[in-house]
Amino acid sequence: MQSYELISGPLADASVWRGGLLWALALYVPLSAPLNRLESSLEGSKLPESLRQPTLVVSSLLLALAFGVITQLGFSWALGPGWASSLGVVAVGWSALLVLANSNSSDD
Repeated sequence: MQSYELISGPLADASVWRGGLLWALALYVPLSAPLNRLESSLEGSKLPESLRQPTLVVSSLLLALAFGVITQLGFSWALGPGWASSLGVVAVGWSALLVLANSNSSDD
């Protein structure tokens, strides 16, 4: 039987991408903090104001997605794809809990 897959390997598995998106969501807030340097460099650049914010958002999303897929691949190799995705769900919940706790403590 002939295979019509365009790509093969671990990135062809849909569970890796689903888990990678979960990890990207969990890592988005912690990874957005180091992007302050990019934001400050964009302020000093010749880039128009209308393109600065979309550039910052797209770069932070791509960074989170890249780290999410790499994290999912690493945990998939060590634990298996199902466990890695489940751990991604736990990480999303933990990240949301930390964000909510941080916002409540800053209100005081």
